[in-house]
Amino acid sequence: MVAETRKKFTIAEYHRLGDLGFFDQSDRFELIKGEIITMAPKRTPHSVCNSLLFGELYRLLYGRANVRGQEPISLLGNSEPEPDVVIANKKDDNYLAAHPTAEDLILVIEISDSTLKYDRETKRSLYAEAGINHYWIINLVDNHLEAYRDPFANGGNYGYRHKSIVLASEAIAIPEFPDLSLQLSSIFP
Repeated sequence: MVAETRKKFTIAEYHRLGDLGFFDQSDRFELIKGEIITMAPKRTPHSVCNSLLFGELYRLLYGRANVRGQEPISLLGNSEPEPDVVIANKKDDNYLAAHPTAEDLILVIEISDSTLKYDRETKRSLYAEAGINHYWIINLVDNHLEAYRDPFANGGNYGYRHKSIVLASEAIAIPEFPDLSLQLSSIFP
């Protein structure tokens, strides 16, 4: 009987595979806890919500923070997810030197329909372990926003101390910008 062995990749190894042409340009991947994961295709409601969300946050935060859409973030030395939208601290080089890390991130947002379970379990745990203070899931299945804050560790398990549900007809304050609110009716398809 042969034992199964999985190769776990670092971010540097993952980048090297990309440089060597290992990935097909038409496929989308992300590195999660050392494993290369194929990203789910985006359905139309997901794409519409993503475009509306990015545009609204860009408009609200112009000049105050860096809003990035579907770009990598570097976490824990072995993860490079590509969240749908992140709000990062403003940097002079606009993150040309390196992808944002947990210390740079104000808010990470995933838009979920077919990936809801994955975003609630795997991604939420990863973001909490990395110390990201605010994580939102735009839940297209139940038509609301799930706002998580204050990461914690319990043994080897990671999560958030607080979870709030915000309905599609309501508004939510943007973390670290209490003077700014996002009207959810403007982003739900």
